[in-house]
Amino acid sequence: MNIKNLITEERNPNTMNIDSMSTLEMVRTINHEDQKVAAAVGQQDQQIARAIDAAAKRYQQGGRLIYIGAGTSGRLGVLDAAELVPTYGIKPERAVGLIAGGKQAMLQAVEGAEDDLELGQQDLRQLHLSAKDTVIGLAASGRTPYVVGSLDFANEVGALTIAIACVPNAVISSHAEIGIEAVVGPEVITGSTRMKAGTAQKMILNMISTGVMIKQGKVYQNVMIGVQPTNAKLVDRACRIISTTTGVSTSEAMTALHNSANDVSVAIIMIETGRSKADARDLLAKAHGNVAAVLQSNK
Repeated sequence: MNIKNLITEERNPNTMNIDSMSTLEMVRTINHEDQKVAAAVGQQDQQIARAIDAAAKRYQQGGRLIYIGAGTSGRLGVLDAAELVPTYGIKPERAVGLIAGGKQAMLQAVEGAEDDLELGQQDLRQLHLSAKDTVIGLAASGRTPYVVGSLDFANEVGALTIAIACVPNAVISSHAEIGIEAVVGPEVITGSTRMKAGTAQKMILNMISTGVMIKQGKVYQNVMIGVQPTNAKLVDRACRIISTTTGVSTSEAMTALHNSANDVSVAIIMIETGRSKADARDLLAKAHGNVAAVLQSNK
């Protein structure tokens, strides 16, 4: 499909006069358009759930989440990968974001990189892609060559491939095992896909990565037990998590956190079962890190 015919490139009839609106009218118009995003994402719930289940299975087997895209889409993937480390306590190599043009492209455009069909394959080869990995290809337009080439290579390797686009019948969907197409309509500013399309992609990535982490036991009840207490704010959060999930005082939670070597999951199990740090770690290992499963089996 010609780029000019993509829905992401169409002019939005609701914003034709946005340049002459008052500031308040402008804000309300943008907000009105943004409200369409959640509905568009919601229409893809079954595909997103499929992606979570399939990716979680690969991750459990030792695979990685690998995001790949160009421009805004690439930056969103890098962001999602980076935030999983402090949020869920995973190793940095388990979630990797690749952007056309490399690290430089995070801050400024690298001309021609997204149109290179081979570049994505080269980037994935450098990661030693395996069949255990999940490759998430992002392209608002659904046709970025860098992403297409990456997905094709990932399919050859046997990795799980997921495509996220904001147009119907996206090209990248036909190059992936699971295609997710959140059609948010024309942008407020024609072609500015960092707006509604970017928001839709961010929402979908939030769902996928959060869902995968939940299924790895990184969440107990609805709190982040994989949080790494690397600064004062996170130490306070870790103590509050321990306190609210076990019912102990803040001071007792702090002691448990210290005795667990700053492992929130271990601290919770130590408190709830009365076991030692070593025993708690052993129980967690047997349950693949799932705190709820450990506590259920020790009732």
